[in-house]
Amino acid sequence: MPRIALYARVSTLEQQTENQLAELRRYAEARGWSMPVEYVDKGVSGATDRRPALDALLRDARRRTFDVLVCWRLDRLGRNLRHLITLLDELQALGIAFVSLTEGIDATTPAGKLQMHILGAIAEFERGRIVERVRAGLARAKAQGTRLGRRPTRVSSADLTRTAHLSVRAAAKQLGVPRSVLHRARLSRNPLEQAS
Repeated sequence: MPRIALYARVSTLEQQTENQLAELRRYAEARGWSMPVEYVDKGVSGATDRRPALDALLRDARRRTFDVLVCWRLDRLGRNLRHLITLLDELQALGIAFVSLTEGIDATTPAGKLQMHILGAIAEFERGRIVERVRAGLARAKAQGTRLGRRPTRVSSADLTRTAHLSVRAAAKQLGVPRSVLHRARLSRNPLEQAS
């Protein structure tokens, strides 16, 4: 018997999730699936990637506390296509089947598994496009002479002398530089410390 999770969401606090949950419960009962766990987000936009109930659902999915996720419609799970596809891809990678009632997606069947593979291919395509856009943006910035990465941080000899009595942490805080930068500056000033 598979372990079932139901997910429902409404965008405003005035709306109710009861209609969605009633249909989800009826579907689970018709399939002979008993005691589903319910995750409900009230008053949260579907465009938001972080939602309390969805975050809890994902934590439980990673712990494999359920085998099938059922939602009323895909837009209840997410309105941002990239987030939705990534989410479905993660569920598939975890071995969790997905069912969307109104779209007729049922990954517990061979046809539904095919649909999920198509969605997975779209997700992989989208990830590849993102990588291409990032690389193109970095190349354009570099060609325009934009320096990429962190600004170089230098510590003057006067700064080293002024903070020599302080610990690395305290001196770095006082100078407003990372500890690693200060530590390297102190070592390059006193190579005997490096040997010890």
